[in-house]
Formats: sequence, structure tokens, C-alpha cells
Amino acid sequence: MRLTKRWRQAIVFAIFSAILIAVASRFQGAARKLLFKKHEKRVPGDGRPLTFNPLMQPVGEPRGRLVRADDDSQSRANATLLVLARNSEINGLVRTMKDVERTFNSKFNYPWTFFNDEPFSEQFKRRTQASTKATCRYEIIPREHWDTPKWINQDILDVSNDILVEDNIMYAKLPSYRKMCRWNSGLFYQHPALKDFRWYWRIEPNTKYFCSIDYDVFKYMEDNDKTYGYVINIYDSPQSIRTLWPTTLEFIAQHPEYVDSNNSLQWLIDDKVRPDHNRIANGYSTCHFWSNFEIGDMNFFRGKAYSEYFNYLDQRGGFFYERWGDAPVHSIGLGLFLDKTKIHWFKDIGYVHQPYYNCPMSDKCSGCKAGKFTDADWLSPENCIGNFFKYGHAD
Repeated sequence: MRLTKRWRQAIVFAIFSAILIAVASRFQGAARKLLFKKHEKRVPGDGRPLTFNPLMQPVGEPRGRLVRADDDSQSRANATLLVLARNSEINGLVRTMKDVERTFNSKFNYPWTFFNDEPFSEQFKRRTQASTKATCRYEIIPREHWDTPKWINQDILDVSNDILVEDNIMYAKLPSYRKMCRWNSGLFYQHPALKDFRWYWRIEPNTKYFCSIDYDVFKYMEDNDKTYGYVINIYDSPQSIRTLWPTTLEFIAQHPEYVDSNNSLQWLIDDKVRPDHNRIANGYSTCHFWSNFEIGDMNFFRGKAYSEYFNYLDQRGGFFYERWGDAPVHSIGLGLFLDKTKIHWFKDIGYVHQPYYNCPMSDKCSGCKAGKFTDADWLSPENCIGNFFKYGHAD
């Protein structure tokens, strides 16, 4: 019997997945034992949800020395507002820029850096520059950082696309989404336009900001020895990252020296609250920092541990075969290679990227109901902030 192309592709994909899981499983026991023995005392998880909503507690600006807009004695941080956008997203981007300028940047005047895989239109440049008094830079992503890598097998990719469609995974057959996730995971900070910057604030089109930010968030991170800041912590679709954690354990087994002694491992591997996610993702809770908002130190990502981790993942092809997202990749890297006290929840920054919110109880906020997480009640279980409170660090 002659096999159809579809069946041949399916067999190739099944063999590929089985080999990947089998190889990874050789390292899993050793890596887990090493992580628990050497780097972190296991904290028993009881599976109970957080009994209070931290966003319903009144919040002000974070503690510590804060540099304010009218403080001329302090220099600004070496930072930029970073945007990946297409020309067609200009309307949603301008709305977001006006929010960011109104709540923060009109007071501190940090430059904007825009990235696209195609040249920006004159309309895009004109409208974005008109939305800020700060400097705007318009950069093109190098083809070698955006195109599908030569080691990706098209037969495997075709079948994996169909499987993701069957699993109802968003953007399952959208090549540009995979390219974006790969670029955001490990290539953006390598762009020559960012080589002289240390800090970035990732801004997404069609996001909203609700609260006045009257202190320099970059200087806060710098002065308080923070590396990464987030606002929303949620679960990912486990079907899109089935081999991400086993592949991570392969890497850790080869490089145990990169794991920080005060890591966030328990947050990454919890199997009590959403055991189905942990099972499908082969040991990963799927909790992650939702990276459409992040304020980060590019020196961490440029460091040896994270750079080698990204390169290892990239060679495995999971950004294309399984649609690994930059959010779980960033989160696992941060959770393992960074002291968890260097991760900061910007609880005071009101933010929404539909369908999820970060809505503080603060007199500096308007237009967002305090404590709100989502407009859709059925999405409430996706909130993972309780697990980061339990196992990580929330200051």
C-alpha cells in the first residue's frame, strides 16, 4: 500500500516527537534531582488558590529611592521604549503611545525604538513621531533574524501546523507569529540599534494604560537591583509547548552551573493547581509572565546562561514545530537563571491587553475596576499570580 504524502508527513512528525521526548527523558530525572538537591528546598504545594486578591489592597508607588520627572539632579537610565509593529497596526499603536506618553513618558522623555521586518511607511513615521516629543528610531530586522532557519524541516512543520489546528491553538498556521516569538525570545536584544541600551520597556499596539506613573521605572529597577518587571502572570496553552520543558531539562543537565541558587523552580513545575497543564507540558506548570508588557535588563538576556539556553532551544526547532512563545521561554529562563528577588511585579501600573487586566486600587488610576483580571469569567482560572506569590517573590 502506497502512503499518501499526508501520512508520510504524520509518520515523520510522530517519530521526531517520540525521539525528542525520549532523548529529553534521559536527562529529566537527573536534572530534577540536581535542581532540588543543589538549588532549592522543595516547598509542598497544597493546590489551594490564593485566598485574597492582592489587587484589592491599596497600592502606592514602590518603596525605595524614586527618581521623579522634576528631579534634574538625576540622570536618566540607559533605556528605550521598544515596539515591534507592522505598518498596518498604526491606529492601535498611536492609541497606545498616547496612553504611555500621558501616564509616563511625557514626564521622562525616553526614546522610542520601532522594529519591523519591512520598511516603515512615511505615514507610520509621521504619526508615531507626532505622538511624542521624544526621539523615534525606525529599524528593520535583519533577514537572518526573521526568516525561518534553514534547519527547520518543512514536512515536519506542515504536519505540526495541522496538529496545532486540531488542538485549537491560536495562530497555528501563521508563520509570522512563530517568527515574532523567536525574535522576541532571543534575537531582539542582538539588534545593532539596541547595542548601546541596557533597559527596555516592551510596548504592544492596542494595549491600554490606566494609571499615572510619576517615577522613573527604569531608575527604580536600576537603583533597587531588579532585572525584570511584569504586570500579568498567566497559564499558557500546554499543547503549544509540549517539549519545551523536557528540552530545558536537557540543557540544565549539561549546564547545571547556570541555575541560580535562589530560583523560581517551584513556580515553574507546580502540578497541583492545573495538573492537566503540567501533564501535557511534560512537567511544566505553564505559568509565565505575559510578555506583551515587560520592563527588562537586556544584560540578563545577553548573558552567557540565557544566550546559550536560547540557542539550544532554537536548534531544536520548537519555535516553529510547536509554536513556543517568547513568554514561556523568557519566564523559564528568568525562573531558573535569575535570583527571584530580582523579579518585580509592577502592581501599581494599570494595564490591559485583551482579555487580561492589571487593575490596582489606587487614586492614580481611572477607567479600570480595581482587582479586575478579565472581562470573561470563564478565563479567571488562567490567572497564575497566586502561584508566583506562593513560590516566587512579589514585592
